[in-house]
Amino acid sequence: MIKYSHTDTSLSEVHQSIDTTHKNKGWRRIFSFLGPAYLVSVGYMDPGNWATDLAGGSKFGYSLIWVLVMSNLMALLLQGLSARLGIVRGRDLAQANRETYPRVVNFALYVLAEIAIAACDLAEVLGMAIGIQLLTGMPLVWGVSITVLDTFLLLYLQRLGMRKMEAFIITLVAIVAISFLIEIIFAKPDLAEVARGFVPGALTDEALYIGIGIIGATVMPHNLYLHSALVQTRKIDRTDAGIKQALRFNRIDTTIALNLAFFVNAAILVLAATVFFKTGNSHVAEIKEAHRLLPGFLGDLAPKLFAIALIAAGQSSTITGTLAGQIIMEGYLSLRINPWVRRLVTRLLAIIPALVVIIIYGEENVDALLVLSQVVLSLQLGFAIIPLIHFVSDKQTMGNFVISKLTKVAAWLIASVLVFLNLKMLINEASGVFTGDNIYPKIILVVLGLLFLALLLYIIFSPIFTKPKTRSSIEMHKGEGEIPNLVIPKFHKIAIALDYSSSDEKLLSFGLGQGQPNSEYILVHIVESASARLLGKDSDDYETRKDQERMDMYVAQLNQQGIKASGHLGYKYRAKEIVRLVKEVNADMLVVGAHGHTGLKDFIYGETVNSVRHELKIPVLIVHI
Repeated sequence: MIKYSHTDTSLSEVHQSIDTTHKNKGWRRIFSFLGPAYLVSVGYMDPGNWATDLAGGSKFGYSLIWVLVMSNLMALLLQGLSARLGIVRGRDLAQANRETYPRVVNFALYVLAEIAIAACDLAEVLGMAIGIQLLTGMPLVWGVSITVLDTFLLLYLQRLGMRKMEAFIITLVAIVAISFLIEIIFAKPDLAEVARGFVPGALTDEALYIGIGIIGATVMPHNLYLHSALVQTRKIDRTDAGIKQALRFNRIDTTIALNLAFFVNAAILVLAATVFFKTGNSHVAEIKEAHRLLPGFLGDLAPKLFAIALIAAGQSSTITGTLAGQIIMEGYLSLRINPWVRRLVTRLLAIIPALVVIIIYGEENVDALLVLSQVVLSLQLGFAIIPLIHFVSDKQTMGNFVISKLTKVAAWLIASVLVFLNLKMLINEASGVFTGDNIYPKIILVVLGLLFLALLLYIIFSPIFTKPKTRSSIEMHKGEGEIPNLVIPKFHKIAIALDYSSSDEKLLSFGLGQGQPNSEYILVHIVESASARLLGKDSDDYETRKDQERMDMYVAQLNQQGIKASGHLGYKYRAKEIVRLVKEVNADMLVVGAHGHTGLKDFIYGETVNSVRHELKIPVLIVHI
């Protein structure tokens, strides 16, 4: 169900759930901080990276390794800034944006962030589906379709707690790393030639497109939102010394995790360069083709390791992508929805374009779609990085933990390089549109380009021309804590929803406890037999008659005790009928039972209580039965 968040904490269900303030020493103290960066790092080795790294290695050999190095250095700095924002201010990037920018700008940033999530999830869907196909031979369409089932895996992991989720993700990351370590040993690359790939060089238009795809696949905008929230799962000492310690240990966490991600990306690129580029197979830019050719070069074990690692990479990154989506929605909109609903919607947004491409254009265009998804991610980077730099550079909100001038210069240099490369690529790609005769694509492209540029300029220069204002939409707990003069409500018509079980006695007791001597009680029960679902109030089956008899008995017994009561039966849909009957009798309070179903049972049996309370404007007393 959808509800507005009544908390100003990020990922409130796991906020400060891991206590680092115990007097542990040495490695045990460091380990209490380690974890968030590993969840972030999976986004740096997801299937989108595979497509760009394979394309770069097979087409350009080792020459793009320096792009990976540059991307990793960028990621280390930017993720460090993101963690700093979360640790020092106790705000994730989405919340900080909401507090700072006008509503229209925030909505635009929110839309761009959601596009980034969709692009990321598209890469994960395609990667997992390809991995399943390579391992089992299942058609790609079916592989894409069954990826929706990981919704339930995420729900299960969230219920186990943050530490167990981190352990699961780290295990998947280890599978990916070990798989590629073995494949690199098989490939035996020329280390001298690999070393020359670390030297920067000029990029052709095609290499630039792949290079930007690599950067987009490495420095991912949703990871900046994610990291600023995940560090808040640690409860820290809020003194200057405690914050410094948290920043230091998170720097260690980030360095280890992102360098592991760099190793995986470099391994993919080096593998492609050694096995394909060096043998004259520079056309190999597709994951499936790479898998097909690997046995001829590295033996039968290599393709199995390749497919297993691909599935592990897709599964791990899909979990963190969903968490980022939750952070973005809650931070920008103060809107919270059930994790499985959020996962299902995000996954469907990725599945639909994937299925369209596969069905209409064929499986051979899937890898092009993967690379495109990473370029789309890269285009969103500026809109996440620039606000982040502004926030951690603000002395007023960061205090003693504002970033140094050197770090600020490096951060702005990175942002400038990324924005420049993106604009150059856009101009190169858009030039083909302007050579055609159709005027409408040109108009659309110009309008979108101007809007894109206007938003970019606004977030760059807004701190210079406008004084930042803290928006009250995030801070819910205001006031001095004084209790004003209380007015005790009196309820005259109390509706009680009965389920005709041993719980009825408890529900009636709670309902009667809310009333006054002259209150009226409206008993409600919903008939859910097959006949009632089909015929509604015209149903006259055995269950309907027995339910009416029981209602009449309850009403008669209450009336005999001098309690004014009446009974009403509803039909078909439980939640809708309860709402209809309560409104029909103008009740000013509802008493309803809750069975305590959670997780999958909620999905199977329905969330009656949540559905009812969101439809009614009167108090709803929920009794656990």
